[in-house]
Amino acid sequence: MINEGERGGVKMGAQKTYAFILGLLLVIIGIWGFFTESILGIFGVNTLQSVIYIIAGLFGLYVGTNGEGPGYNFILGWIGLLLGILGFIPGVDTILANLLRINTEISVLHLVLGVITLSVYYGASK
Repeated sequence: MINEGERGGVKMGAQKTYAFILGLLLVIIGIWGFFTESILGIFGVNTLQSVIYIIAGLFGLYVGTNGEGPGYNFILGWIGLLLGILGFIPGVDTILANLLRINTEISVLHLVLGVITLSVYYGASK
Protein backbone atom coordinates (compact mmCIF):
# COMPACT_ATOMS: atom_id res chain seq x y z
CA MET A 1 0.00 0.00 0.00
CA ILE A 2 1.25 3.46 -0.87
CA ASN A 3 1.22 5.95 2.00
CA GLU A 4 0.12 9.54 1.62
CA GLY A 5 2.96 11.54 0.13
CA GLU A 6 4.27 8.56 -1.84
CA ARG A 7 4.00 7.77 -5.55
CA GLY A 8 5.01 4.34 -6.77
CA GLY A 9 6.70 3.64 -3.45
CA VAL A 10 8.83 6.81 -3.74
CA LYS A 11 8.43 9.28 -0.88
CA MET A 12 7.23 12.64 -2.18
CA GLY A 13 7.70 15.94 -0.38
CA ALA A 14 6.20 19.27 -1.35
CA GLN A 15 9.36 20.26 -3.23
CA LYS A 16 9.44 17.13 -5.38
CA THR A 17 5.68 17.11 -5.93
CA TYR A 18 5.72 20.73 -7.09
CA ALA A 19 8.71 20.07 -9.38
CA PHE A 20 6.89 17.07 -10.88
CA ILE A 21 3.65 19.00 -11.49
CA LEU A 22 5.50 22.00 -12.95
CA GLY A 23 7.58 19.68 -15.12
CA LEU A 24 4.47 17.93 -16.39
CA LEU A 25 2.82 21.25 -17.25
CA LEU A 26 5.93 22.46 -19.06
CA VAL A 27 6.11 19.29 -21.16
CA ILE A 28 2.42 19.59 -22.07
CA ILE A 29 2.79 23.26 -22.99
CA GLY A 30 5.97 22.52 -24.94
CA ILE A 31 4.27 19.81 -27.00
CA TRP A 32 1.18 21.97 -27.47
CA GLY A 33 3.41 24.76 -28.78
CA PHE A 34 4.46 22.62 -31.77
CA PHE A 35 0.88 22.67 -33.04
CA THR A 36 -0.05 26.32 -32.61
CA GLU A 37 1.46 29.80 -32.55
CA SER A 38 -0.64 30.87 -29.57
CA ILE A 39 -1.68 28.86 -26.53
CA LEU A 40 -5.21 29.69 -25.39
CA GLY A 41 -5.14 32.59 -27.85
CA ILE A 42 -3.01 34.55 -25.37
CA PHE A 43 0.48 33.13 -24.98
CA GLY A 44 2.70 33.29 -28.07
CA VAL A 45 4.96 30.30 -28.65
CA ASN A 46 7.46 29.09 -31.21
CA THR A 47 9.59 26.02 -31.80
CA LEU A 48 12.58 27.22 -29.75
CA GLN A 49 10.39 28.12 -26.79
CA SER A 50 8.59 24.77 -27.04
CA VAL A 51 11.89 22.87 -27.02
CA ILE A 52 13.08 24.84 -23.97
CA TYR A 53 9.81 24.10 -22.15
CA ILE A 54 10.06 20.39 -22.94
CA ILE A 55 13.68 20.18 -21.73
CA ALA A 56 12.87 22.10 -18.53
CA GLY A 57 9.78 19.96 -18.06
CA LEU A 58 11.68 16.70 -18.47
CA PHE A 59 14.13 17.83 -15.79
CA GLY A 60 11.14 18.59 -13.54
CA LEU A 61 9.69 15.14 -14.13
CA TYR A 62 13.06 13.60 -13.35
CA VAL A 63 13.68 15.49 -10.11
CA GLY A 64 10.05 15.01 -9.13
CA THR A 65 10.53 11.25 -9.21
CA ASN A 66 14.25 10.53 -8.77
CA GLY A 67 16.12 13.69 -7.96
CA GLU A 68 16.00 16.67 -5.66
CA GLY A 69 13.10 19.07 -6.07
CA PRO A 70 14.53 22.06 -4.18
CA GLY A 71 17.37 22.72 -6.65
CA TYR A 72 14.99 22.59 -9.61
CA ASN A 73 12.50 24.89 -7.89
CA PHE A 74 15.25 27.34 -6.97
CA ILE A 75 16.66 27.53 -10.50
CA LEU A 76 13.32 27.59 -12.32
CA GLY A 77 11.90 30.13 -9.87
CA TRP A 78 14.74 32.57 -10.44
CA ILE A 79 14.69 32.02 -14.21
CA GLY A 80 10.94 32.69 -14.27
CA LEU A 81 11.32 35.82 -12.17
CA LEU A 82 14.20 37.08 -14.30
CA LEU A 83 12.40 36.42 -17.59
CA GLY A 84 9.30 38.11 -16.22
CA ILE A 85 11.24 41.24 -15.27
CA LEU A 86 13.21 41.30 -18.53
CA GLY A 87 9.94 41.11 -20.46
CA PHE A 88 9.06 44.61 -19.24
CA ILE A 89 12.38 46.30 -20.03
CA PRO A 90 12.22 48.29 -23.28
CA GLY A 91 14.56 46.84 -25.89
CA VAL A 92 14.96 43.55 -24.05
CA ASP A 93 11.25 42.84 -24.47
CA THR A 94 11.69 43.18 -28.24
CA ILE A 95 14.59 40.72 -28.26
CA LEU A 96 12.57 38.21 -26.21
CA ALA A 97 9.56 38.69 -28.48
CA ASN A 98 11.63 38.11 -31.61
CA LEU A 99 13.61 35.16 -30.23
CA LEU A 100 11.03 33.32 -28.12
CA ARG A 101 7.70 35.06 -28.91
CA ILE A 102 7.53 36.18 -25.29
CA ASN A 103 4.73 38.73 -25.04
CA THR A 104 3.43 40.74 -22.09
CA GLU A 105 1.10 37.94 -21.04
CA ILE A 106 3.96 35.42 -20.90
CA SER A 107 6.07 37.92 -18.97
CA VAL A 108 3.30 38.21 -16.37
CA LEU A 109 2.97 34.41 -16.29
CA HIS A 110 6.74 34.05 -15.81
CA LEU A 111 6.62 36.53 -12.92
CA VAL A 112 3.73 34.72 -11.24
CA LEU A 113 5.29 31.27 -11.71
CA GLY A 114 8.65 32.59 -10.54
CA VAL A 115 7.13 33.97 -7.34
CA ILE A 116 5.10 30.80 -6.71
CA THR A 117 8.05 28.52 -7.42
CA LEU A 118 10.38 30.51 -5.18
CA SER A 119 7.69 30.52 -2.49
CA VAL A 120 7.63 26.73 -2.65
CA TYR A 121 11.44 26.64 -2.56
CA TYR A 122 11.78 28.96 0.43
CA GLY A 123 8.56 27.94 2.21
CA ALA A 124 8.34 24.16 1.91
CA SER A 125 10.58 21.85 3.85
CA LYS A 126 13.63 20.65 1.96
